[in-house]
Amino acid sequence: MKYSVIVPVFNRPDEVDELLQSLTGQTLKDFEVIIVEDGSERDCRAVADKYKATLDVKYYMKPNSGPGQSRNYGAERASGEYLIVLDSDVVLPPGYMQAVDDELSAEPADAFGGPDSAHPSFTDTQKAISYSMTSFFTTGGIRGGKKKLDKFYPRSFNMGIRRDVYMKLGGFSRMRFGEDIDFSIRIFKGGYRCRLFPEAWVWHKRRTDLRKFFRQVYNSGIARINLYKKYPESLKTVHLLPMVFTVGVMALVLTSAVGRVLMEYDDIHRWYALCALPWLPIAAYCALIATDSAVKNRSLKIGLISVAAAFTQLMGYGFGFIEAWWKRCVRGKDEFQAFEKNFYK
Repeated sequence: MKYSVIVPVFNRPDEVDELLQSLTGQTLKDFEVIIVEDGSERDCRAVADKYKATLDVKYYMKPNSGPGQSRNYGAERASGEYLIVLDSDVVLPPGYMQAVDDELSAEPADAFGGPDSAHPSFTDTQKAISYSMTSFFTTGGIRGGKKKLDKFYPRSFNMGIRRDVYMKLGGFSRMRFGEDIDFSIRIFKGGYRCRLFPEAWVWHKRRTDLRKFFRQVYNSGIARINLYKKYPESLKTVHLLPMVFTVGVMALVLTSAVGRVLMEYDDIHRWYALCALPWLPIAAYCALIATDSAVKNRSLKIGLISVAAAFTQLMGYGFGFIEAWWKRCVRGKDEFQAFEKNFYK
């Protein structure tokens, strides 16, 4: 067996059904599928059983411990030479496994990952969120691009690694947030080679609404500081940009609000300078996002939703980053003390 596909799942039977259906259509068949149910209330055992005639699928139920530990649980029971870790909310194009195999045949790698995109069947909100997570104007394109200017750090929604390397590194850590980046950092520190496989891409549903998306990116902001505390060299200038954006937007809004209080109503020039001018950079950015997304998605509606998604992403991440910086860098709390409510027991 060359490949073991490991999928941790928590209360997502419908998504697992779609993922397994896409696995049945793979042009390369040399793989097993390991589903690890992480203490779900709505399990997917019946879904996994439905595909046993067409896939080499194994199903395990375990107490809730989080996705990282569930991936480790699956890895311990895998038989493949390579482990491919996927999120339960992804769908694979038919050539995904073949693309992975072609890349490894052309040039060996100890670990790898691929990009993601939105499927035409996704909701408008999901497409807007996908745009926000992959656009040059929000992330610099580092999440969805096919070229990397720096080291490529695979994420757990679409990650592969040699099984022996996985075991030598001890798999995913017990970090609550950012455990996949932590693992990628340890891969590089271990001297292993990690590559981007541009053609091994997936359709990724991400979050279904902006409230859930905010919580996801908020936790990502927290994770960045937690990673900084473990690996100070991992913090790059690009990681500060959402925080700078958040502070900048708040400063512009506050300037406008103060100007409204202090202005003289009969002085139109002063009103413009103190009240309207601070909104121009925000309006310009909104127009840029809406236009770019509308063109790429061929939908003005998605373009407008993308504005909300972009602000949700950048400011959600920024607020999480600021909170974690305050608790961990200023107040000196450790990871568990700072975010006790967010840790699995």
